[in-house]
This record gives sequence, structure tokens and C-alpha cells, in this order.
Amino acid sequence: MEKFIIPLLLLLSGPVFSQVSAGTTAQDSNRWTFGGGIGLGFGSNSSFYLQASPRVGYRITNDLEGGVVGSVSWQTSDYYRSTMFGVGPFVNYYFARTFYLGANLQQYFINYKDKFYDYKTNEEETALYLGGGYMQRIGNNSFMQIGIMYNVLWKENESIFSSGLIPNIGFVVGL
Repeated sequence: MEKFIIPLLLLLSGPVFSQVSAGTTAQDSNRWTFGGGIGLGFGSNSSFYLQASPRVGYRITNDLEGGVVGSVSWQTSDYYRSTMFGVGPFVNYYFARTFYLGANLQQYFINYKDKFYDYKTNEEETALYLGGGYMQRIGNNSFMQIGIMYNVLWKENESIFSSGLIPNIGFVVGL
């Protein structure tokens, strides 16, 4: 009798559990987003540049996302070497999953060594990027973002960055 009741209960419990999740899509139940970008560059004087910027976000509403983005970059040449780490919050507002406006506050920690003059320095800089761009769907809930941001805290003779204008290309999964 026991061999008959346990399989019968298992068969009946399957439809009960499947009815609980009916009508809920995976996108509605998982509001987390993941993504980022990578960069690679080569130049004169044996210069090499490698950058990665992972991000984790949470969809507050279907059109508003907030989260944390980090960045790490390495640059080297015959004359200098630098390492830079950055971290901070971001917020993006999406229009019809085609365009977005965003803000990103980054705190950067920079280690720089001039090989020619044997000079080393450690610095910090805060950047507040505002901007937006275009999104191209590349999967069911995956997008490529192409945009431009401007660091409103950038000062020409005081910043470690050569410009306040930053073009960006990245990927987001989970929107």
C-alpha cells in the first residue's frame, strides 16, 4: 500500500507546484542585471592598454535601473606605467528599450610611475558622468549599449584624464 500512496502523492503534487508559478515570467521574477565592457589598445613607444568594467544592477521599475559599477585598467609604455581602480553607483533610465539616460559616480584610485624620471605617485579622483545613448537588442533580454558620457567634475589642468568626454560601449543582460 505504501508503494502505491507515495508515487500517487508525488504525481498529484507536481500540478499543484506548477500552478503556483503560472503567469510569472523569468524576467518578472529576476530583476538583477549584469554586464560591463572591456577595452584593449596598442600604440607607439610599446604602449599597451587593458581595461575591464563589470557592473551589477537591479531593475527598480521596468524602466529604471540602479547598481554598482567597477573599473580596473592597466597602461604601460616605454616611459610610464599606471594602474587605476574605480568603483561607484550608477542609475539608468530606459526609453522603450531603445535609448537610455544615465548617471555614474566613480571614485578612482590611481598608481602612476614615470619610468624616465623615476617618479611615482598615488592619487584619487572623483568623476560624475552624465549622458546617454542607444541600445541594440542582441538577445531575449540582452542589449549592447552605445553611448557618450561627460564628467561634469572634470577640470582641464587638474584632472588625470585628458578629457571629460567619454564614449562607451557595453553589454547588459537581464533588462
